[in-house]
Amino acid sequence: MNEKWSAAPPRPASVVAAPVDWTWMAGQFRASEWVVLLYFSYTAILAASFSVPPGRRLVSAAAPVLLFALGAAGSRNPKRWTSIARDWLPAALVLGAYWQLNWFQSPHRMVGLENLFLRFDETILTRMRLHQAIESMGPVIPTLLEAAYTLLYAIPPLSIAALYVYGRRSRVDRFLFPFLLGTLCAYALLPHFPTASPRFEFPALDLPSYATSWRRLNEWILGKGDIDTGVFPRGHVTAAFSAAFAMMRTLPEKPLVGRVLLVMAVLIATATVYGRYHYAADAISGLGISILALGFSMMVRRD
Repeated sequence: MNEKWSAAPPRPASVVAAPVDWTWMAGQFRASEWVVLLYFSYTAILAASFSVPPGRRLVSAAAPVLLFALGAAGSRNPKRWTSIARDWLPAALVLGAYWQLNWFQSPHRMVGLENLFLRFDETILTRMRLHQAIESMGPVIPTLLEAAYTLLYAIPPLSIAALYVYGRRSRVDRFLFPFLLGTLCAYALLPHFPTASPRFEFPALDLPSYATSWRRLNEWILGKGDIDTGVFPRGHVTAAFSAAFAMMRTLPEKPLVGRVLLVMAVLIATATVYGRYHYAADAISGLGISILALGFSMMVRRD
């Protein structure tokens, strides 16, 4: 038989779909955005164990979706407005993350832990005379402490603004990563330690002698916007120290900025204990979390 006709006809080449390249998704997010994404993923899982209504669970998905949209828009078609929005959005989400913790309230309190914390506070405030030292100049130092406590809410936006002012906007993510890591880690722990503020649990013990206008303002703010989930570890203190440590690492050529934030953090930590908003253990744990977050960020980021 003719070899020309004996050969089998060639088979059509099979059509193989090109694999979808998902690698761009991993690289589109900043380090600080990954922290936010992981945190809200955690709260979405936690919401199921606390029987949070399905409608509220969707809120946990809102932040990741928004960050995903900004990240995708920025990576595909870089625009100045998307980049600026990504600078500010993670810090803004911190307040929403804090309020979200109200979903995870426990009907039971860790009374034994609160009593242990109280004995430690009595040692610091009474036996070591911290309370007496703070009030030795009348209402001057108590007013300063309460004012610092109020100004905490301005620290994140002012820190980012400082980087803009000094022409270091490219370092915003370097600041936000340890700041968010420390703050959101503290938030993540709060639902697992259901404790109440000492000014409510032990209202007759070691309260400040001066009801300054700043204190009344703080009590009003806390009455309107605070959570009842727990007070250990203290998110306010963690946020203050995390911002200070992050700024000292991010802007070393302007050391005054980081030092001012560090002084503010010390004042805020002192105010939480003196004002009986929190126990000393809450403040100390917040400092510890901030140090661990800074150390971790230095290990994973060398810039």
